[in-house]
Amino acid sequence: MSELSGQVALVTGSSRGIGAAIAKRFAAAGAAVAVHGRDMPALSHVVNAIRDQGGRAVAITGELTDFAAVEGIRAAVERELGPVDILVANAGGSYTPPAALEDIPEEGWHASIEGNLTTTFLTLKSFVPGMKTRRRGAIITISSAAGRRPHPRSPMPYAAAKAGVELMTQALASQVGPFGIRANCIAPETILTDRNRERIPGDQQITMAEQHPLLRLGSPEDVAEAALYLSSYRSSWITGVVLDVAGGAVMV
Repeated sequence: MSELSGQVALVTGSSRGIGAAIAKRFAAAGAAVAVHGRDMPALSHVVNAIRDQGGRAVAITGELTDFAAVEGIRAAVERELGPVDILVANAGGSYTPPAALEDIPEEGWHASIEGNLTTTFLTLKSFVPGMKTRRRGAIITISSAAGRRPHPRSPMPYAAAKAGVELMTQALASQVGPFGIRANCIAPETILTDRNRERIPGDQQITMAEQHPLLRLGSPEDVAEAALYLSSYRSSWITGVVLDVAGGAVMV
């Protein structure tokens, strides 16, 4: 039997990159997967890739910064696939470049907090009550190496939001453990998504890889394997952990 056979998973922000890799890996492990995002053509591409491999997946759209909209996402997933057993709060991004604190625009700060910390909070707020009622569930949030240690090239609002995601996940783990629910966080370092391959020049990729003890940058599949472990029975006594998927660049 596949590791996630019979389970329903939702991966927010899974139309591309890390989220898409997690959705595909979960489907390959037997889960029915709700692929979420705002770009319907990209969502359809991921869903079709899963179905082509014999998996079960549906595309779900919806805004994550509004609680009523998140509740609508939950209702849609439950209608299409059933109650969510595995929740991956992956949606997020960096919305302002690195800058001195006094030069950070207020709109960049608010966008970073809303797009990372608030979206994660509202997603958890919507899905945790049902998991408590069913007394089971695996929750994975996605942080970043930027939230693990200060770095002058990390956008400060993004780093602060991701650090908040980590602490919120650990606080949640302490609350929901008695209900049979586990909550863990993954903090990737630089991941060579398609977008990053286009954005980062090849010579810079080599230089960046050399800053990691394992002498390479990460792939979306590296994060997906970590997510599979944290969502499966193999990690049944692990909760409240922030797992650095960082090639050794972050050792906290």
